[in-house]
Amino acid sequence: MPRGHSRALWFWVFVGPFAAGLALFTYVPLLWSVWLSFFDAHNTVSPTDFVGLDNYATVLGDPAFRSSLVTFAVFTAFIVPATYALSLGLALAVNRLRVAQAFFRSVFFLPTACSYVVAALVWKLSVFNGVRFGLANTVLGWFGADPVAWLATPDPPWYWLVVVTVRLWLQTGFYMVLFLAGLQRIPARLYEAAALDGARPGWQTFRHITFPALRATSVAVVLLLVINSFQAFDEFYNLLSDARGYPPYARPPLVHLYYLALGQGQDLGLGSAGAVVLALVIAVVTIVQARWAGLGRTEEA
Repeated sequence: MPRGHSRALWFWVFVGPFAAGLALFTYVPLLWSVWLSFFDAHNTVSPTDFVGLDNYATVLGDPAFRSSLVTFAVFTAFIVPATYALSLGLALAVNRLRVAQAFFRSVFFLPTACSYVVAALVWKLSVFNGVRFGLANTVLGWFGADPVAWLATPDPPWYWLVVVTVRLWLQTGFYMVLFLAGLQRIPARLYEAAALDGARPGWQTFRHITFPALRATSVAVVLLLVINSFQAFDEFYNLLSDARGYPPYARPPLVHLYYLALGQGQDLGLGSAGAVVLALVIAVVTIVQARWAGLGRTEEA
């Protein structure tokens, strides 16, 4: 067998199973969902009643779907800047360590490996439990404050504190590692030249050297944070749902589509149309954000 054919054979031996799994469990369901969105698919994944764009018109005219997009916008407004600032701050602190840097990097990264479901249940049952035995209410009790029903009432919306803090705990370590990689790629000679020019270490060096050098990393982090905000499901569902179901408030897009497609109505066509709309919104937001940040633009441009 020619050497080129042998290399191609071994390539497909190693890559083939993963490519087949990706196609079978990702691309085929995606295409099937797009196909379903053009049909009246109540309680079936093989419909025959073609309805064209009716499902899209229905989902776009649904106040609950538009409300879910508002929920996403609020969640993004909280979680993106908070995660960005906290992960960058941790990366700067860990990067300055001269001893035990690997230990602290591992400690902060460890929550990333935790299940969102498990973390949400710990936050719900132990930290922000609505009775006086939860950790948060216990601390409030030390100062004479009454227990707070963190997840039970929309006014005031204390549930945002619970949702945002659990997501912060889960994902900050991952983005900290990305910032650490960016910090370690900054040439030391830049700081040496700045010191010779009289730049003071601290805020001045960070503002004029460190932060501009992290531009590419910052763009990637913000893009990932926005996309992950669109995909929020586990923490919302496991924090806010109970034996009575999910409350009518604080429903992000995926929670709304879950109840639309798999709830009592079982309208898979309408749910698929909503998923396609959500995917298009994510794509448009990502492209606009990347263009605004100049992602992929050459230095000469």
